[in-house]
Amino acid sequence: MRAVRIREAGGPEVLEIAEVPAPSVHAGHVAVKVSSSAMNRADCLQRRGVYPAPPGVVPDIPGLEFAGLVAEVGPGVTSVQVGDRVMGLVGGGAHAEVVVVHERELLRVPRTLDLEHAAAIPEAFMTAYDALVTQCAMRRFECVLVHAAASGVGSAAVQLAQWLGARVIGTSRSAEKLQRLGGSLIPWQTPQGFSREEASSLVKAHGAVDVIVDFIGAAYLDGNTKALGPGGRMVTLGLLGGMQGALDLGEVLLKGLTLRGSTLRSRPLEKKIELTQAFSAQVLPAFDTYALTPVVHDILPFGRVREAHERLEANEVVGKLVLTWS
Repeated sequence: MRAVRIREAGGPEVLEIAEVPAPSVHAGHVAVKVSSSAMNRADCLQRRGVYPAPPGVVPDIPGLEFAGLVAEVGPGVTSVQVGDRVMGLVGGGAHAEVVVVHERELLRVPRTLDLEHAAAIPEAFMTAYDALVTQCAMRRFECVLVHAAASGVGSAAVQLAQWLGARVIGTSRSAEKLQRLGGSLIPWQTPQGFSREEASSLVKAHGAVDVIVDFIGAAYLDGNTKALGPGGRMVTLGLLGGMQGALDLGEVLLKGLTLRGSTLRSRPLEKKIELTQAFSAQVLPAFDTYALTPVVHDILPFGRVREAHERLEANEVVGKLVLTWS
């Protein structure tokens, strides 16, 4: 089969389309003929050698999500059959023509979507769902602040929080990106980042927030704790602004704040299955009614994967870049 292969750590030039052996199908697992797979920051980090695949996952083929058709089922599989349209989230290896996953990690593709747009759902929306519902226990009518709101997970978190009944503030350095998200989003441009002073301005304009979904990390830490109100919760999903920052524990103590970190890639199989099943039951039907929809910036053939990496790292993307074999 063909796959995107990382020859060595480096820039986009180290990527190549190569012939590699197809993975074997074991009991309880399913082989999916991949039609499309979306890009994620983790793919760029893996290519650069700073975010390796977890143990047991192919180390030199990136890709965390996919959509395609069931090609083969292993012994004991009963939930899908050959030809079914499916999508899912994996620890790596999705930028290939075939991926093998446990049957309980598969999601059906919504009837309203083609496979290209379906490929933009699993990582973005499942991560956002886990962040808002599992990690932060977001409630209806609360105020949610989403940093990097135009990113893949950010744009999903904005939609999901609104669908769940929250008032949502989205930040970005680009006013144009925030405008493209539209809807009832409260835009907050942060050309100089999210300092404590910037957080004070936001609180003065819109009040303290209850939940923060953050991808920046250390650079926004002080501003985030300032923006949170009593009982506020924050989940950190990325560290684009650094790993180490000053934290005012007095503020955490007095406000009763909860700060959490979360990543799906390294979770045990049963935890991933638990999340997949909850998402399937509680969120997936909303795509059938157009209440939720993936934000796709562009669709490119896998032969332009180097370009996809360059565009993602240049921060020009709103939502997702999708790669397709067709």
